[in-house]
Amino acid sequence: MQIRFIFSVAAIAALSSISPWAHAKDDDNNHNQVNFFASSMVGNTTGVTVGGVAAGGAPWVVTAATAEVASNGQILVRVKGLVVAAGTGVAANLVGTTGGVTQVAASLVCGGSGGMVAASTGGFPLAANGDATIKATVTLPAQCQAPVVLVRVFDPTAAANAQLGAFIALTGFNAPTTPGGGAKSGGDGN
Repeated sequence: MQIRFIFSVAAIAALSSISPWAHAKDDDNNHNQVNFFASSMVGNTTGVTVGGVAAGGAPWVVTAATAEVASNGQILVRVKGLVVAAGTGVAANLVGTTGGVTQVAASLVCGGSGGMVAASTGGFPLAANGDATIKATVTLPAQCQAPVVLVRVFDPTAAANAQLGAFIALTGFNAPTTPGGGAKSGGDGN
């Protein structure tokens, strides 16, 4: 388990280091641009609603993912290995696949799980292995407390106001666990 955790942390660090904002400059005063929000991501939990958006009907997992929202409205989401997980009622042939989902979009929710969607992107390809990059510019609200970024199913064949579907990943983290199954709490674990 510890090796898996170390790999996950390394993957998230690698994804974060290639951010286009890492070297972006502010044109007005040549200072580094400040991200408004950056986070790792986790797969969904069925039966949960965040910002009025329901989770997908099957559980999803992600190998590594990051989401960033910059002050200029750019949203950048990178996911690796976003696939359907095993769960009650999930057909065995869907586990480890994208379940037929070919495009995803990102939505910014303000106000935490009880808030509302403030902005969404269009659709971006989701590879068969669950990898995707969503990069778009949206209009940000004047204020966004407790931001959450959702990765949502996107249906390009649906009507323009019905293309965004359930969320299958969202910002957050999974606490590392010790080999005995308990979560470590602070310090060096001793």
